[in-house]
Amino acid sequence: MSDKVQIGLIQASHDVDGSEPVEVHKQHSIEKHIKLVKEAAEKGAQIICLQEIFYGPYFCSEQNPKWYDSAEEIPNGPTTIRFQELAKELGVVIVLPIYEKEGISTYYNTAAVIDADGSYLGKYRKHHIPQVAVGDKGHGFWEKYYFKPGNLGYPVFDTAFAKVGVYICYDRHFPEGARLLGLNGAEVVFNPSATVAGLSEYLWKLEQPAHAVANGYYLGAINRVGYEGPWNMGEFYGQSYLVDPRGNFVATASRDQDEVLVAEMDKKFIREVRDTWQFYRDRRPETYENMVELLP
Repeated sequence: MSDKVQIGLIQASHDVDGSEPVEVHKQHSIEKHIKLVKEAAEKGAQIICLQEIFYGPYFCSEQNPKWYDSAEEIPNGPTTIRFQELAKELGVVIVLPIYEKEGISTYYNTAAVIDADGSYLGKYRKHHIPQVAVGDKGHGFWEKYYFKPGNLGYPVFDTAFAKVGVYICYDRHFPEGARLLGLNGAEVVFNPSATVAGLSEYLWKLEQPAHAVANGYYLGAINRVGYEGPWNMGEFYGQSYLVDPRGNFVATASRDQDEVLVAEMDKKFIREVRDTWQFYRDRRPETYENMVELLP
């Protein structure tokens, strides 16, 4: 297995108005992203990550039961199966963030991880679920209406090219899971997101490079672009990037364009950084017990 791995990050606008039926959104977005995944593979990408719940708008801008119909089972739902076939065809690993339904009506914000031979390796469920207003028109990140908190821990997937971890959007504000992904062996962590200017942009290039440095891995951050109607609660400001274990930006995408960003990670560099900064050796977990106690 080569030390050099080509990482593909896909950011895209969503061009269908939220008033349209769920199936219109899914059909349009899936076809669009299949083309973008193929473009990433043509550019040499070996591990490709899509944006948060890629096959529709960021519907959490409103609280509407209509969007429950967009959820699918993982791995037995049609979108996961379709992208397994695509991964096998192209020989690439795909991190596939979709809306998951389990049982009759239990829902999660999830990413399936598909290996380069098309096999399903497992899934990560978003742990930290926001409920945050944006502006004064009743819009916001109303995710507690749609998602249960994740319950599968912080798995790392041993893919054909690298050991992959996933953190989703709001998770990035919490260093604990980022550390656990490192402890579980991640060489690269992906954070597919949907976040708007005026709320989180000042943190976008601070928190995740800090996670990469503190934990000695590469981190790929993905954000969608543009405005989404009918809500128009803010600009999804793109700027997807790959950052290395020293906090250097390897490559950064545009603010407002659909883009397939392909950049290189070097596993040898991970080892060099970890040999210099022995953060894992020097941890003192026996002193951290108060972190998991309930506050009075």
